[in-house]
Amino acid sequence: MSPCFALVDCNNFYASCETLFRPDLKGRPIVVLSNNDGCVVARSKEAKALGIKMGVPAFELKRLFEDGTLLAYSSNYALYADISARVMSTLEMLAPAVEVYSIDEAFIDLTGVSHCVDLTAFGQSVRHTIQQNIGITVCVGIAPTKTLAKLANYAAKKWHKSGGVVDLTDKTRQRKLMALLPVGEVWGIGSKLSARLNKLGIHTVLDLADSSPSFIKQQCSVVESRIVAELNGESCLALEQVAPTKKQIVSSRAFGERITSKDLMHEAIAEYISRACQKLRKEKQQAKQLTVFVRTSPFSDRQRDPYYANSITTSLAHPSADTRDFLSVATKLLDKIWKDGYRYAKAGVMLADFYDEGVYQVDLFEPAPPAYQSKALMTVIDTINAKTGSKVWFASQGASQAWSMKRAMLSPQYTTKWTDLPVAK
Repeated sequence: MSPCFALVDCNNFYASCETLFRPDLKGRPIVVLSNNDGCVVARSKEAKALGIKMGVPAFELKRLFEDGTLLAYSSNYALYADISARVMSTLEMLAPAVEVYSIDEAFIDLTGVSHCVDLTAFGQSVRHTIQQNIGITVCVGIAPTKTLAKLANYAAKKWHKSGGVVDLTDKTRQRKLMALLPVGEVWGIGSKLSARLNKLGIHTVLDLADSSPSFIKQQCSVVESRIVAELNGESCLALEQVAPTKKQIVSSRAFGERITSKDLMHEAIAEYISRACQKLRKEKQQAKQLTVFVRTSPFSDRQRDPYYANSITTSLAHPSADTRDFLSVATKLLDKIWKDGYRYAKAGVMLADFYDEGVYQVDLFEPAPPAYQSKALMTVIDTINAKTGSKVWFASQGASQAWSMKRAMLSPQYTTKWTDLPVAK
């Protein structure tokens, strides 16, 4: 049986989440800002119509914010993650297999579905169900390969007459669409590779599809030759129902205010350690390697703020997922790379060298790992924080965290915080 995929993609996801509980904002131009409210990372369709570009610094839009032409919101990661989880769980009820590709995208397996129902009708059913159950609008692209499904989804978003669903299982329709699109619209073809292909006379997606796979492999790599195969209906990328195990976990943020105090930097590093270890436990992994890094801003005036960046890595005696083990090591590492007299703009930690729980082979001459109730304690902390919103923390993380990320325009966490639940009047 020939494979068939659909890519389900949420429209303007961050901006849509912001309007979900604010119907009065429907039709208003909205942007979502990056960490520390620095630049635009998401736009509503109305903001796009105003010509607002991705990545534009927030200060350049100050006049539009002040006169009410444009509304801005700080990134509300808790809200976006929860709405995403609701979308993905809905897809899992509608499709036989789902691969969560990103926070707002998922591939679903439609192999054999066409024998039971029209694929376009199925796509419309997916759109209707998610819109009705969650309030988020999605577009659906259907095709025999993942790469073609990406193109179909692009078409579903670009051409409103499609009704938000494009079935690209027909070869003639595939070639017609590919002839209309520049090669840079292909999944996996970035700007540099696109420019390189243009020099080879490949300007449209159809030009790439009609190229010899061996020629593309010679000029680029085996990855691009697989893209050619996918564009011609040969599925080379299977659905990944189980996410691959991470090889590292990084926890890092730019500070809301520059840090000049070593004590405050210790608080920040402790906070990042706590977040990273929480993610580690969620992955059911243990880590043995820890890296701590700090840096000043590379964009500041070097006369006023001289640049300094450094990192240091060490390994624990035994793999662990206990926050306390990493906190004790991180303090010593920071002491080694800290330098007085600098205004630090960012810091972070990275966990690496992962092991599955209980599979680490202890060396005969190594001391036995500590016997305290590590897993039980961490489970209790994670459970309490999941229910109450980080009410339990280590003293080294600090109480006020004046250095924390600026989010002056943060909307309520409508679905994950009791105090932020919307109230009907």
